[in-house]
Amino acid sequence: MKTKARTLTEQELEIMKVVWEKKTATVREVYEALRERKAVAYTTVSTMMNILETKGHLVKQPEGRAYVYEPSQAQTRVISGMVQEFVDRVFDGAAQGLLLNLVKERKLSKRDLQEISRLIEETPEEP
Repeated sequence: MKTKARTLTEQELEIMKVVWEKKTATVREVYEALRERKAVAYTTVSTMMNILETKGHLVKQPEGRAYVYEPSQAQTRVISGMVQEFVDRVFDGAAQGLLLNLVKERKLSKRDLQEISRLIEETPEEP
């Protein structure tokens, strides 16, 4: 039975970004895309994609002599899960701690802060 790990490793996330961008991809296509950015072995990409399939992040279908992989979940959903897991682990589930840290460390621009304010204003109040 496949289990879905919420957090992806750095290498897994790089691969998933390529597959999300392409919608479907073979190991060769992912390998070529990653190779443009850094040195990577074809066998490593193949192994990692099999691991992602085992974890439930990718689904593969045979096509000719190769497999075509596609994501099992939308990028936004996976990233949201990773962010929530990080907030739970580091800030005991309180997103306020993350935002305060980003503001204090000046990691948010004025434009970012304006966008956050706009989103807060648009959020309906809870009864």
